[in-house]
Amino acid sequence: MVGYTEALTDPSYCGQILTLTYPLVGNYGVPSRKKTASEVPTYFESDGIKVRGLIVHNLCETPSHWASSCTLHDWLLEENIPGIQGIDTRQLTKKLREKGVMLGILQVYEENEEPDVDELREEATKIPDPNASDLVRLVSIAKPITYLKERGRRAVVIDCGVKAGIIRSLLQRGYTVTRVPYDFSSEEIVSNNPDVVIISNGPGDPSVCVSTIESVRRLVENSIPVMGICLGNQILSLSQGAERYKLKYGHRSQNQPALDVETGRCYITTQNHGYAIDVESLGGTGLKVSFLNANDKTVEGVAHPERACFGVQFHPEASPGPRDTDFLFDEFLKRGVR
Repeated sequence: MVGYTEALTDPSYCGQILTLTYPLVGNYGVPSRKKTASEVPTYFESDGIKVRGLIVHNLCETPSHWASSCTLHDWLLEENIPGIQGIDTRQLTKKLREKGVMLGILQVYEENEEPDVDELREEATKIPDPNASDLVRLVSIAKPITYLKERGRRAVVIDCGVKAGIIRSLLQRGYTVTRVPYDFSSEEIVSNNPDVVIISNGPGDPSVCVSTIESVRRLVENSIPVMGICLGNQILSLSQGAERYKLKYGHRSQNQPALDVETGRCYITTQNHGYAIDVESLGGTGLKVSFLNANDKTVEGVAHPERACFGVQFHPEASPGPRDTDFLFDEFLKRGVR
């Protein structure tokens, strides 16, 4: 079980070609597009595939699973997403580890049609960097959506490309959830009378989200409890004056070790990000490092000792797992109890 359905529908992968190192992909097929009673996807992280292409070693075309409704091949075909198999993806991953993330092309050809390698090489030199564009705008909603309106406690999620698992986690804890566009002003957010505000995950460079950074800065100033997840952690940090930098190849896996600097306990986490916060830039922001990556010592979380705000670089909702840090939602939501 490698979680390819969750990964393919994760908006944080918008604009990217995804390579999976597990050798057999597609063996449990693709579940139905079923949604919960609250209209949140049950098995996916968004309403469709968000990657631009998929690279695997071996594609299983005869899946076996009780929840399977179609093959991975048919799903990609239905959503017009190119894929390629027969690639030594572990060797490719080693190259990415050495050289860093690269721009690439997946060109689809008809059967018996030969690719023009020279033409593709020339085209590869002209690929625009997706991080230079406003990727968040492509995956955020255009107008607010509210889930389960009848509940008393309210959470507002700033949608920078939110995973459905975050919304499910809040609904499971008894909250009415209002999902708002990434460029909503702080005044528009406060008008929803939130007990807490969550800044979601999302794709690309956090510094592009200028309006979101400004809104979060005002929310923190007004003592609204704020939690940032993944890109949201970076936006929270930038709103307080910190700086970000691009990682060589990012953290993208379900087994990243995050070390709690206060307790010394290490948690296994799911991560998907290409940028990180510069630890040196946190001086003077009021934010303190709360988690570090045990492998490369990059910042995995920040917290403000005097304000009800913190962020984590990993995914506590952890779809499809692990669930080691799911308790962080409970820790945060306590701050919004009035």
